[in-house]
Amino acid sequence: MKILNRKTQLDFMTHRKVALTLSIIVMVLSIASLVVRGLNFGLDFTGGMLIEVSYPSAPKIADVRAHLNDAGLDDAVVQTFGAASDIVVRIPPRSEEESDAELSTLVLNALQVGVEGEIIMRRVEFVGPQVGDELAEQGILAVVYAMIGIFLYVMFRFQWRFSVGAVAALIHDVTISMGILSAVQIEFDLTVVAALLAVIGYSLNDTIVLFDRIRENFPRLRKKSPIDVVNTSINETLSRTLMTSMTTLLVLAALFIFGGEIIHSFAFTLIVGVMVGTYSSIYIASTVLLQLGVSKFDLLQVEKEGAAVDARP
Repeated sequence: MKILNRKTQLDFMTHRKVALTLSIIVMVLSIASLVVRGLNFGLDFTGGMLIEVSYPSAPKIADVRAHLNDAGLDDAVVQTFGAASDIVVRIPPRSEEESDAELSTLVLNALQVGVEGEIIMRRVEFVGPQVGDELAEQGILAVVYAMIGIFLYVMFRFQWRFSVGAVAALIHDVTISMGILSAVQIEFDLTVVAALLAVIGYSLNDTIVLFDRIRENFPRLRKKSPIDVVNTSINETLSRTLMTSMTTLLVLAALFIFGGEIIHSFAFTLIVGVMVGTYSSIYIASTVLLQLGVSKFDLLQVEKEGAAVDARP
């Protein structure tokens, strides 16, 4: 118990400039990846058709692709979905002359070639290009509105310097998370947008806990410099931060490994976001706060004139 209760005294802020420089470099690389490689947009944004089928036994993916190519569907994307016998075929938007029913029948006939037993079609989904564009626009707006709301909330609860620090950390988290998604070409669909919004909430929660301790410590540690106050606050909340992050990552790792293809992108995005968000709460939000010159005078409550008289019995 003594080991668990021992307070750490790590000097995080000594390395704040190195950490900030590293973060800027990674953000630039993330933006470069987004520009050069782009995001691997899923059916939700690109439009097209998704067909999920179940084979009598596990097929060879190469054979499935070959049969689709022979049917003129060389642009189809084939993936396993959960069990090895379950296959998902994604087809980009095609000519308007070909109906959804005709396209799904064409796919099913192509997959049935050389297969003993009946292939069962489990579901068919179609998203038009216009709907995909609307979903992309709404996803971006959701993130922007979340950022604006967070800025106003933190400014109301703390002070404008805290708002800038919190939003800077969130922009850092979202940019790097999307850069990693672009680099590894994880499919970007609506579940990933939901994961990014969850990352924003998780990172903000970590940042608010730290900011709350900083606000409490400035009046209490008046003789210490702002850097010492921030360092003390980080160390006091470090065990809580690490325990929360580790337990969350354990759950997300289980989802990523055992949850199946349907939540693979969602779990991966959250794993990246939780790790980046834990780092940014310590090194980005706090560093920006110090760079903006926060001091104890920013957090002292001004005593109203006549308050002492009103307090008399």
